[in-house]
Amino acid sequence: MSWHVTLYNVLTTVNNVILIVIGIPFMLQMLYMLLFWLPKKVFPKSETKNRICVIIPAHNEEDVIGETVRLLFEKQNYPKELFDVYVVAHNCTDRTAEIAEQAGAKVFRLDDPDPSRHIASYALKYGYEQILQTGIDYAFSIRLDADNHVNDDFFSLMNDAWCAGAKIARPYESALNMTQNQFTRACGLYYIFDSRFSSRVRERLHIDAHVNGPGSLTDMEIIRKIGGYDTVSITEDTEFNFKRMMEGYRCHFVEDAVVYEDLPSSFKDTLNRNKRIAAGNIRLLGRYTLPMMWNGVKQFRFSFFEQLLTYFFMVICLLLCTWIPGYYIYACSYLGAMGALTNAEAAAIGIAGPGLWQLLIIIGICLTVLFLVAGIAQGLLLVLLDYRKMGAKKRSELVSGALLFPAFTVVYCVTMAIGLFCKPKWEKIKRNTKARD
Repeated sequence: MSWHVTLYNVLTTVNNVILIVIGIPFMLQMLYMLLFWLPKKVFPKSETKNRICVIIPAHNEEDVIGETVRLLFEKQNYPKELFDVYVVAHNCTDRTAEIAEQAGAKVFRLDDPDPSRHIASYALKYGYEQILQTGIDYAFSIRLDADNHVNDDFFSLMNDAWCAGAKIARPYESALNMTQNQFTRACGLYYIFDSRFSSRVRERLHIDAHVNGPGSLTDMEIIRKIGGYDTVSITEDTEFNFKRMMEGYRCHFVEDAVVYEDLPSSFKDTLNRNKRIAAGNIRLLGRYTLPMMWNGVKQFRFSFFEQLLTYFFMVICLLLCTWIPGYYIYACSYLGAMGALTNAEAAAIGIAGPGLWQLLIIIGICLTVLFLVAGIAQGLLLVLLDYRKMGAKKRSELVSGALLFPAFTVVYCVTMAIGLFCKPKWEKIKRNTKARD
């Protein structure tokens, strides 16, 4: 057997292993979609109303911070005297602090000349330190971003969950600008998948929720116990979640509490967002994979392995953008050059695998299944089930997003792969304020 045949066989074996590695988390996501019919978890209504602190880190957010704070005081069906809104104006060079105060927030100004600390985690750390110094006995905190809106019963629903024993919890994440353009329609469906499918199934199967975004609830006793906020990484929310899980806390999903955030409306916006996510999460995987696996065994909780599988998607994106296209271009070119068009011709020269025609058929079937079943079908199902939570009046407004869902998945994968090699800063974000009016 010639060396190039041996090389081809070795690379094919490596590729098969990689496909298995990619397939495990993919099948997990398919399981979540297939279990969409499971009923949502509803926490019992509590007559007790506890005191809440809301913390919002902000860097040059004068365009949106005022409305975010104002709507909390105007719209929440919760006693106004039982919640306070704190905005941490971090190295702001605009009117963020002034506007937040005018809207009713209590503002902490943080001016830190160290560029390595110009990320949201340091604003949160400082904010919690200041909140603890007030001496106010808050039951739990809600973390929001400067552009977030929440549904009118958000605080009440989170209070119900806390009274039922949820020390850490996340809400349903939806979009402010879902119908802005075709890009946001597809983008929104991608992000909402984790709320409607993955998070609901996790809660029903007693698997920990991924508490890694805006609207998250944290028991203030945890904050007091650890002396503030103990994570300062780029993706501090995910790291905070990992640490609390390893301490034995369970993480929950409060589905009826909805937080609305500003979606990326272009490839550039998505790239800027995913640079932060990918760069931060790949570093967290490097630091926490072994501790999380050890705790999964020690605590006998599948949740640790499930979280790692999900965050391993960062590595999968890189493989999908490099190895997978590279291998199959090489394989098809090699089989064609060797004249191994059929399985029999391939076997005759010692190739362990299909011939060119069979390989092309396999590639076609796989791409069809991925785009139609894992892409368009799940997008249409999301539209059918939850279009109202996405800000649409009719399902037809979002159908085009479902059809473009596979294309956005490719965009998401590419931007994540690029983000693995970036070190982003906390910069002013382009907000789609007009799209939300």
